[in-house]
Amino acid sequence: MSSEIAPPQQAPTTVNRRTFLSASIGAGLLACGSSTDPSPAEKPASVTLSDVLARDALGQAELVRSGAVQPIELVEAVIARIEELNPKLNAIVTPMYDLAREAAKGDVPEGPFQGVPFLLKDIGASYAGVRQTAGSKALAQNISQFDSELVVRQKRAGLITVAKTSTPAFGLTATTEPHLFGATHNPWDLERTTGGSSGGSSAAVAARIVPMAHASDGGGSIRIPAGCCGLFGLKPTRARNTLAPRTGDILNGLVCEHAVTLTVRDSAALLDATSGPHPGDPYFAPPKERPFLDETRTEPGPLRIAFSPGPPIDTPVHEDCVKAVESTAKLLEELGHKVEEAAPELDMEQYRQVFMVLWLSGFARTVESIAAATSSAPNPDLYEPLNWQLYQQGTTIKAWEYLNAVSYFQALSRRFAAFFERYDIWLTPTAAEPPPKLGVLHPGPEVSSPDATRITQRVFQFVPFTQFANTTGQPAMSMPLHWNDAGLPVGVHFMGRFGDEATLFRLAAQLEKARPWIGRRPAVAAG
Repeated sequence: MSSEIAPPQQAPTTVNRRTFLSASIGAGLLACGSSTDPSPAEKPASVTLSDVLARDALGQAELVRSGAVQPIELVEAVIARIEELNPKLNAIVTPMYDLAREAAKGDVPEGPFQGVPFLLKDIGASYAGVRQTAGSKALAQNISQFDSELVVRQKRAGLITVAKTSTPAFGLTATTEPHLFGATHNPWDLERTTGGSSGGSSAAVAARIVPMAHASDGGGSIRIPAGCCGLFGLKPTRARNTLAPRTGDILNGLVCEHAVTLTVRDSAALLDATSGPHPGDPYFAPPKERPFLDETRTEPGPLRIAFSPGPPIDTPVHEDCVKAVESTAKLLEELGHKVEEAAPELDMEQYRQVFMVLWLSGFARTVESIAAATSSAPNPDLYEPLNWQLYQQGTTIKAWEYLNAVSYFQALSRRFAAFFERYDIWLTPTAAEPPPKLGVLHPGPEVSSPDATRITQRVFQFVPFTQFANTTGQPAMSMPLHWNDAGLPVGVHFMGRFGDEATLFRLAAQLEKARPWIGRRPAVAAG
């Protein structure tokens, strides 16, 4: 859900959406598996722009610092990739080309990602002077009035934001199909979902438009699209990244922000650059012992890992997802970890009901906040029919029910903490099935009276695992360690102890080395 609501204003004059979306597809699309990406650590004898763009974000920044490439060259190349691929993907919704060019030609901060092009999700972190729609008609002309502290830190790290990426309206569902902009298409199969709500960012990174992009997560919205698109996606510990300057927490701490990335080390280095409290935060994550990037260079040692391809989940899990977990469990054993089937005890029906109390009441507050900011009553014409139903349900939730939900999840966190005294990691599928086709998880604009209960149940069937990390505040990650026979990525999900991203990064780096994915490319990708 949006962390900042501002009164609607005129959209920036730099955006010409009609011209942008009518750009033709050029040459350079690569077939799946045809990549010859160099290792992030390698440096070719003669560096070309293609060499640079094939690297991860840290690798690109290294060549910027060496003088082998200029930031403006990278920005122009990314703009060209967007105009080439976005008509197929529909991942980018607000270009920021003039701002990016100005930043690239100026004094780019000498941070870890100096001069590297970046994308910002169209919800959550705000960028001053740029529209932030949250994928909804209600905010279609909303202009952010300030930079979120996360954006301030991204800029300080040297990142140059080139555009904003699509999200489902208000980030409410697990597929990126907003009526305002239309569906985002998965570059591995254009008929399938990218997942949500960070689907635009994930499609763009998977298609190699940029090496990493901003993402946020209130129930799996970093990890679900990472799993659908074959990327690394880490949800940090609650409050690891601040929501300053205007927001303390969202949905009692369910929502956090970070990124989807091509490599583990990029995720770690970005979290190093952006994490830490800000004055006025209601609480913050335990301090890290050393840089997360250092953790990726450290062996994890033998870990105690619980895995469960199904229970406590009461939803059928697709055989591809079961196979992904079992294959990963076998790999972990080969790497010297102690692996056994186990899971926390949980009443899933009660869990889902309580989760929806938080989710629906939070969305009702968002709608009422928009109405207050525009000095008008909530208007159903400004909302997708499904979301209007969810808003109406949210208005019926009583204060004691909300507080009861908060208490329930605090008690749940205690039970999970006890489980993680016995295990270092809990391994599950990221989703219960491979990426479904578009239109399965969210009704299109032609459906005027959707069945909200049925649709919500269908979304829970697709993603029954990821919400646990949000309700307990624990860090978790999706890793692209398996592809099915249809060539679709099937993510596997790892949850760690509260405050312990370090163990996740150490394990992730070990698995990335053992089963590398950087050479896999989707059917639609820049090259």
